[in-house]
Amino acid sequence: VQLQASGGGSVQAGGSLRLSCVATGDSAATYTLGWFRQAPGKEREFVAAFSSMGGKTWYADAVKDRFTISRDYAKNAVTLQMNSLKPEDTAVYYCAADLDVRLVAGQPRNWGQGTLVTVSS
Repeated sequence: VQLQASGGGSVQAGGSLRLSCVATGDSAATYTLGWFRQAPGKEREFVAAFSSMGGKTWYADAVKDRFTISRDYAKNAVTLQMNSLKPEDTAVYYCAADLDVRLVAGQPRNWGQGTLVTVSS
């Protein structure tokens, strides 16, 4: 599977941004798709994921109630709507794909390129 991420940018605290990721390849539709992020000097961490079937979602506690992940099954794409952004959300965000258990455990085998999100105070 190949993952192409887009979106990101700079915003002031309290603002919103949207990230998108399109998965392509023969098995793209069978993967859970999600997002991770890596802030400067920190380890990469799980953000959110959307299942390949059944519409199940997972969120990190730090973003729950502020971020929303959605999926367009026809396009094999996920969107991460990020609202009420905080400076601590500043990070490089990565799209990822794998089985849901691997994704939520932080061990996806397929990664897209990162996209930078900067939130200023």
